[in-house]
Amino acid sequence: MSSKFVSMVYEALDNPAVNGAAVVALLESLGAPAENVSVTSTSVNYEPPEDTTQICDFIKVVIKGKTGKKSGGSSPTMGIIGRLGAQQAQPDRMGIVSDADGSIVALASAMKLLDMSAKGARLEGDVIITTHIATHVSITPHDPVDFMGMPVSSTTMNEYEVDDDMDAILSVDTSKGNSIIKKRGIALSATAKEGYILRVAPDLVSLMELATGNPAVTFPVTTQDITPYDNGIYHFNSIMQPHVATTAPVVGLAITAKSVVPGCDTGASYESELVDATVFSVEVAKQFTWSKIAFYDEAEYQKLLDLYGSMAVLQGGGAANK
Repeated sequence: MSSKFVSMVYEALDNPAVNGAAVVALLESLGAPAENVSVTSTSVNYEPPEDTTQICDFIKVVIKGKTGKKSGGSSPTMGIIGRLGAQQAQPDRMGIVSDADGSIVALASAMKLLDMSAKGARLEGDVIITTHIATHVSITPHDPVDFMGMPVSSTTMNEYEVDDDMDAILSVDTSKGNSIIKKRGIALSATAKEGYILRVAPDLVSLMELATGNPAVTFPVTTQDITPYDNGIYHFNSIMQPHVATTAPVVGLAITAKSVVPGCDTGASYESELVDATVFSVEVAKQFTWSKIAFYDEAEYQKLLDLYGSMAVLQGGGAANK
């Protein structure tokens, strides 16, 4: 079960000395064949206003499929991004914070898929999983609860975490610090693609219900949420930010709560939700790379383009900044 990998990742990230090298070592311990996988860590310095002497490590896991593009095939590539500010907020907090949830799910999904690969169970297409490791960030005021700071800008995160080979992206992020979603569990967003907010993908709804045994839950996404994070407009959180850096369809997978829970607090990561999100993410990767599910209706999207034209301006700085 994925609960084992969730626990392993949680304990690794709860170490005050955790860094990219430690995470790479954990992932490589699964023993997946080197010719089928690549696990790398890239270090960059924090950017202002954070402490520029600190280091942020970006993790990328590439798991080659039997008929994936990296092996000369044509099966689609699944992208899973663990979105967050940081796993810890030293020195103001002791231990792992709720904000780490997205990275826990991404890395636990990677561990499950690496374990499958080590046992000979390879997916059809490639899977690319990315996230980052950071432990020293500020806590910034935000309504209704304070937000974790970010070690680098959202633009820099997208540079390292959004890969051009991703044909669809599941962006996983804790989304408990709001007064909109009032249910403990996991929730899906509508699909965002090149400035359009499309319908909630029926295939993903079905998979979520299979993975959790409960009715699927969705959460609202607005035009503001799919615009760049630094444009001065209100954003629900950063879960949809990969959208601004890709032509691939992006769906947010939110870890939610009944009460308003700050991302900067410890003791607020809930195992059952993390396991559900991991199981769901792995199933999406299986089915998408097998071409058995879709994130959006291509014909309907093309009709929107024919009727109303491109909305890709929403992915950039806006007409006023041209």
